[in-house]
Amino acid sequence: MSAAWAEVACRVPDALIDQVTDFLVELTGTGVCIDNQILDTFSLDTVTESSVKTVKAYLATGIDLERQLAEITVYLNSLASAQSDFVPSPPAVTIINQEDWANNWKEHFHTSRIGQHLIIKPSWESFTAESSDIVIELDPGMAFGTGTHATTRLCLEALERIFNRTPPLDAPLPQTPPTVLDVGTGSGVLSIAARKLGAGRLVAVDIDPEAVGVAQENLAQNGVAGDLEISTTPLSQITETFGIILANILAEDLIRLCPDLCPRLVPGGLLILSGILTEREEAVTAAYADSPLTQVEVTRQDEWSCLVYRREQ
Repeated sequence: MSAAWAEVACRVPDALIDQVTDFLVELTGTGVCIDNQILDTFSLDTVTESSVKTVKAYLATGIDLERQLAEITVYLNSLASAQSDFVPSPPAVTIINQEDWANNWKEHFHTSRIGQHLIIKPSWESFTAESSDIVIELDPGMAFGTGTHATTRLCLEALERIFNRTPPLDAPLPQTPPTVLDVGTGSGVLSIAARKLGAGRLVAVDIDPEAVGVAQENLAQNGVAGDLEISTTPLSQITETFGIILANILAEDLIRLCPDLCPRLVPGGLLILSGILTEREEAVTAAYADSPLTQVEVTRQDEWSCLVYRREQ
């Protein structure tokens, strides 16, 4: 990852907020803010009323930055052609140094309860846990995915139902304890939750070396050790099979990786797919229709979907 990020600010009317934020999340795979409120990664705050808002996306500086800025401009112009009262301004770009990145997010990241017993807590906040709570302490660093965005929240809630044997995810797992593969681990929050819920061996991968470093720190901070591997190893090079596979990544990547994910799931194992805009749910479902998997659960929150599949015996 490069040493800086570009904050791209777009002024858009309230009626187009949902369309623009969905586009930016799909384009960047990172956090999106609206008028200084985090929409994507670190909170589920509602947006204050205003006729025009500033939507901010975060892009890694590098060879793709100009292309992504051009895509944003083209998209805004396409919206303007369909809405006569919207005259788009060029996106405003501010460069944020890498060392400032984590601190910029701290004011938006607070302790959250996920599902029944999972608690996601930043290291700088204190929290009094109940006896049944499972506390995960995180520092966001440069990696996104603290557990409070709908995509990660849906995945965590599905994990909790699996380990709590909550219908429709109450069938016995093929392994005790189950091995887990976390594809696109980001901050490592899903791997941490899986181990604290009762998983055995963990293998976590991410294409971003910076994310791998942050995930390693977060796993160590939460006492997750032992049978654990975390790396940038491509999915195609992993030869093991697993009882649970987690993939909280973009819908297009889930579709592309279907031939690699399915063979790495043991018979009777569970595959959790998240990061799917609801409008893309049908496309992901179609991509997995001919696989040896049966869809056992679909959950949705806001504009996001999470699909759970079981591999046939």
